[in-house]
Amino acid sequence: MAPDPTELLSRWNLDPWLLAALAAVVLLLAVLIRRDQRAVAALAVALLVVAFVSPLCALSSALFSARTVHHVLLVACAAPLFALLGQRERAIAIALPFVVSTITLWFWHIPAFYTAALDHHALYWLMQASLLGTAIWFWRSIFSARAALPAAMVALAAAVGQMGLLGALLTFAPSPLYPHHMIPPLAYGIGPLQDQQLAGLIMWVPAMIPYGLIAALLARRAWSSGWLRQAA
Repeated sequence: MAPDPTELLSRWNLDPWLLAALAAVVLLLAVLIRRDQRAVAALAVALLVVAFVSPLCALSSALFSARTVHHVLLVACAAPLFALLGQRERAIAIALPFVVSTITLWFWHIPAFYTAALDHHALYWLMQASLLGTAIWFWRSIFSARAALPAAMVALAAAVGQMGLLGALLTFAPSPLYPHHMIPPLAYGIGPLQDQQLAGLIMWVPAMIPYGLIAALLARRAWSSGWLRQAA
């Protein structure tokens, strides 16, 4: 249920099954990853805690803009960190992960499916798992494409473009699209349409920052390895 603003800071999600799942992830990573990857793994798990345990999770039941922040943390922040873990020697084709992750993101933003996910626990966790899982697949393909930097850059640009388009559609929609966020935003001093517009702006601008940073890091790594100089 959407929290009242006065109780928001006390709305930590301490569901035993959720905490057990996060603990299982920590144990699995401790066994599988290299010692030099532990800091990255810790940051990735910390982002999951912010998304699912902190009051942000409860706030996302009230504000669609908070839900957008929640999803950005999953697909653009936690997912690339998880994708960095383990071995990435084998190249992964980029096209299919990009298409699947894009379809998944848009699918769960269709009002009917989004509403169904918030009405049913199983669908809610399917939404979260599919968003995170397909995003990890996409980012692994990006990081594995060391010999195909142009393809990685094109895929990143396409990812930014499709997310920006979705953000623009939300920003310029003439009316609120999501029934769950019609009434709760009023308690926070914002109307449902303004909340949706804010969500679109978050997806349109701040969500692009991780993609830009990763593109810059890939370009820097390619330059350091001499790939760009050779290509030039």
